[in-house]
Amino acid sequence: MDLRTIWRNGLAGLRLAAVLGLAAGIAALLGACGGGSGPGDAIQQLSRVDHGKPYIGMAKPEVLRCAGQPRSRIPAGKTTETLVYHYSGAGPVPSSGDKKEKATCTASLTFEKDKLVRVSYAHMEVRSPYAWQSEDNPEKAEEMRRSEVPSCIFSLPRCPR
Repeated sequence: MDLRTIWRNGLAGLRLAAVLGLAAGIAALLGACGGGSGPGDAIQQLSRVDHGKPYIGMAKPEVLRCAGQPRSRIPAGKTTETLVYHYSGAGPVPSSGDKKEKATCTASLTFEKDKLVRVSYAHMEVRSPYAWQSEDNPEKAEEMRRSEVPSCIFSLPRCPR
């Protein structure tokens, strides 16, 4: 709405412009919270605890002492390396040597200049909360829709933090 229209319509036009501006502002705010499944998801993301944060800054030898040897190492340049752990429970711990242990979670610990800078972790059977929508069997789709998406937490239980 342009200023000439507001001027012609007087106070009613001004109220309409204010309402339209407010509606546009609310729509922009709600749009900024997008990327999830709605307001509940936005609140959950905003209040999510970063379980890896207490370990940021630890030296690589210190992490190796309390987490054990990683499943794999991924070099990325001269000073960056990611250690990948598979684990169950609270977090990576040195292996008991039992090859039958079934891991349910994976964690990637990224080090720069031998200092931990990032921790990423997820359940090994993670799936999209929307995967049920592509299921052809209605009963299985409903079961998937109602079930929780598997998740993991991360800690280094043998590290003093």
